[in-house]
Amino acid sequence: MNKIYRFSAAIFAIILCAAHSVYARESSETDKVEFNIRFIERKIYYAQTDPVMIQITITNNGPQTYRFKLADERAFSLDFDIRTLTNRPLAQSDTLIRKRNQNNQVFFREISIERGESFSFIEDLRDYISLKQPGSFRVRAYVYPELLRTTSYSLQSNYLALNLRPAIISDSDGIPADMDAATGAVLVRQPLPPDEVVTYMLKARQTSQWAKFFLYLDIEAMLSRDPYQKRKWMAENEDGRRRMAEDYRKTLQNSTVDEISIIPTWFNIERTEYHNTEGIVTVLAKFRNDSFTSVVIYKYYLERRDNIWIIVNYSTESRGTEANE
Repeated sequence: MNKIYRFSAAIFAIILCAAHSVYARESSETDKVEFNIRFIERKIYYAQTDPVMIQITITNNGPQTYRFKLADERAFSLDFDIRTLTNRPLAQSDTLIRKRNQNNQVFFREISIERGESFSFIEDLRDYISLKQPGSFRVRAYVYPELLRTTSYSLQSNYLALNLRPAIISDSDGIPADMDAATGAVLVRQPLPPDEVVTYMLKARQTSQWAKFFLYLDIEAMLSRDPYQKRKWMAENEDGRRRMAEDYRKTLQNSTVDEISIIPTWFNIERTEYHNTEGIVTVLAKFRNDSFTSVVIYKYYLERRDNIWIIVNYSTESRGTEANE
């Protein structure tokens, strides 16, 4: 019995020493690596509207090359903790929760930082935290060198002070103050259900009422469907983003190939699914050509913000063609 006890105690001691060794190694590496965050722009931020772009910088102050894993989907390498001045944490964004709950393989690349060098990348704080309420907050970031799913070991950044003012309605926040060509009234988003939002958009396209067509579209989200455009958007300042949004609107108005702006000859809402913050509307649409009619299934993806459903993405699936009557 004593032999078994001594053997078990020895195994426990080995495990304890190994864990201590790993902890000591990680602590030593942490002391040699500097992890800082800063705002890309020092400006006034508004709740629910502006992107809050953060530059993440990791600097190697140690004598050896520092290596860590960086996930293609940054949600598995990076996290943010934002708290009110009374130390109450803000909730994670719906986008972040959805990404981390998907049972997909996490792809990554290994980053090597030589002695005295730094590595930086930029992220939008709204991709991680729900910034819906105005107020004053403290922001801290965490980087997971071995990815979030495999370890809890992290590097902790400095703190930033974030002040959010109450949301305002303006041309730059994605709510266009356009006029209804028929009535002359200012167009305002209404708390319509998801299927009615999609119907509103499609009918506006059929009648070429562009102000109404864009009313429930999230221009930034639509631009971000293209990874190159998303990176370009993130690198731009406020004026640059406004120009990109206007150029994208003009592109859609002049496009004959972008599938969201092609005029449907006929459409029907086939299915609507939604819960508290996200929805999917499936539409069967037909497009008449000179000699045949194309049949396409559209899926429009929506998010609810302040009780307003907004179209943020779409996908298509061809269902063949029909002969014209």
